[in-house]
Amino acid sequence: MKKLYLLSLVMILVGGVSLQGQIHIPVKKKTTEKTNEEIDKKIDEGLNKLFGKKKKKTKGADTKTDANAPAQQGEGTNTGGTQTKEGEAGKAAPALVWAKYDFVPGDVVIFEDNLEGEENGEFPSRWDLVRGNVEVAEFGGAKVIMFRGGEPGIVPYMDEPQKDYLPDVFTVEFDLYYPGSGSFDVYLYDKKNQKSGSPTGYTDLDINDNSFSFAQSSSEYPGAAPAPRWMHVSIAYTKGKLKAYMDDTRLINIPRIDFDPKGITLYTYHAGNDNLYYVKNVRIAKGGVKYYDRFLQDGKIVSNGIRFETGKATLRPESMGVINKIYTMMKDHPDIRLSIEGHTDNVGDAEFNQKLSEERAAAVKDQLVKMGIAADRLSTKGFGETRPVDTNDTPEGRANNRRVEFVKM
Repeated sequence: MKKLYLLSLVMILVGGVSLQGQIHIPVKKKTTEKTNEEIDKKIDEGLNKLFGKKKKKTKGADTKTDANAPAQQGEGTNTGGTQTKEGEAGKAAPALVWAKYDFVPGDVVIFEDNLEGEENGEFPSRWDLVRGNVEVAEFGGAKVIMFRGGEPGIVPYMDEPQKDYLPDVFTVEFDLYYPGSGSFDVYLYDKKNQKSGSPTGYTDLDINDNSFSFAQSSSEYPGAAPAPRWMHVSIAYTKGKLKAYMDDTRLINIPRIDFDPKGITLYTYHAGNDNLYYVKNVRIAKGGVKYYDRFLQDGKIVSNGIRFETGKATLRPESMGVINKIYTMMKDHPDIRLSIEGHTDNVGDAEFNQKLSEERAAAVKDQLVKMGIAADRLSTKGFGETRPVDTNDTPEGRANNRRVEFVKM
C-alpha cells in the first residue's frame, strides 16, 4: 500500500504530470485510519517541497455577494460613486446602498425608451434627430443609444412636439456612459421644434465626469469614480424648482429657474469615434405627491420608481429613492402596516410573471427589514400581469404596469 502511494508520487514528480483537481489513488477499504494519516502526511510533505505550502482559507472570508446586490448584465450599476464598468467580467456586483438618495420619480410615465426591439446600427425609433450622428449599438451586453459625432442631438418623438409636452411637475432619468472628456447636456426644451423661452439663455444641465452645472449653479460629486464610467442622471422639476442628481447625490438645487421647461433635448458637442457617449433607460414621468399625503388620501402608494434587473428580482440602486421614503414614513408613523404588492406587464410567460412579481415584492420587504422595519409590519403579494393600470401596447403603458404598490393593512 505504502509503495503504491510512493510510486504514484514519484510519477508526479518525475513525469511532470499536471495536477488538475484532486488526485485519486485507490486504497484498500480495511486500511487503518492511522496508517492513512501517516501516508497522507508524507505525501503532503513531498508536495509542499515541490509546490510550496498552500495557504488555508481564512475563516469567514467568504466571497459570496449579497443576495440584494445588483447583478452585472450590462446595466452599468453603481453604488454611490463606486462604479461598475460594463463588460468587466468576474467582478462581484456592488452592494445596494444609496442610503441618502431622496429622488422619487413621477407617478405616470409619459415617455419610456429601453430600446426594446431596436436593431444595431439603426437610428433609435422613439427619437427624432436634431443634428449629428446617433445610432443604436450594443455595449457591455446591452443596447444603447450611441452619440458618435457631428455635435449629435436628439429629442423624444412626440405627436405634437411644438407644444409644451412637459407638465408642471415632472422627472427625467437616464443612464449615461461618460467616456473621459468633454460634457453632455440635457436641454429643457426641444431644440428641433421649440424655442427656449429663457431670457438669460441658460436652459441646459451640463454634465461632466464628476460635476453638474446649470445656469449659475454648479457642484461636484464627492469621491466619484474616474472616467470612463456609467452614471445615473435624475432631474426633478416642480413648478419652477429644479433638482438634479448624479448617482445617489443631489448636485443641483435651484429654487426657481427663469423659464418654463417645454421639452427635452439630449446633446453633446464633444462626441467622436474616440470619445463615444452612450445613453440608455430614458424615462420621463409626470406628477408627484408626498407619500404620506397620498397614503392618507388613497390608502396606498403606487410606485414605478422601484427598479429591478430585467427578468429578475434584484433591486437596482436607483430604487432606494422610493424605498428610503417608505422607510421614513413607516419610521415616523409606527402604526402603519403595509402589504407590498408586485405587478408586471404582459411581456413573456404569465406563470413566470406571477412568480417574478411575488419575488420582487419579497425583495422590497427584505430591504425594508434590513433597514430596521419590523417584519410583522409588512406582508407581500404578487399579481403578475393580472391587474394592469395602463395599456400593454406601448412602452409607456408597460412601464406604468411594472410597479410596486404599498397598500394599507
